[in-house]
Amino acid sequence: MAEPLSDVAAIAGYHAHIYFEAARSEEAAALRGRLAAAFPAALLGRWHERPVGPHPAAMYQLAFAAQDFARIVPWLMLNRGALTILVHPNTEDEYADHAHHALWLGEKLPLKLDVLRKGNPTPR
Repeated sequence: MAEPLSDVAAIAGYHAHIYFEAARSEEAAALRGRLAAAFPAALLGRWHERPVGPHPAAMYQLAFAAQDFARIVPWLMLNRGALTILVHPNTEDEYADHAHHALWLGEKLPLKLDVLRKGNPTPR
């Protein structure tokens, strides 16, 4: 029997995690500046020099509204350069959002998904 379909209305917004190695930190910073200029309504998160939470590399986050997906994600596709980006929806299930509902621009990196399982506090 097929599983019931999920309602996209459950998506409260999206996160894009922009990953970078030390050698690409200037490229990541430049992209961050262009994102801020191009999408002032989106929220740029803190700059993390080392892995945090489920993320396996240095990164920063861009949070944006569901209605901005069609503008922001194609922009990231064309302007990410050599950076890897994870885009995921924000629903009530962080594990599924990162593990099953995510899309990758660039190399797919191994996330530390165990920290997102129900019952585990989300590390910041």
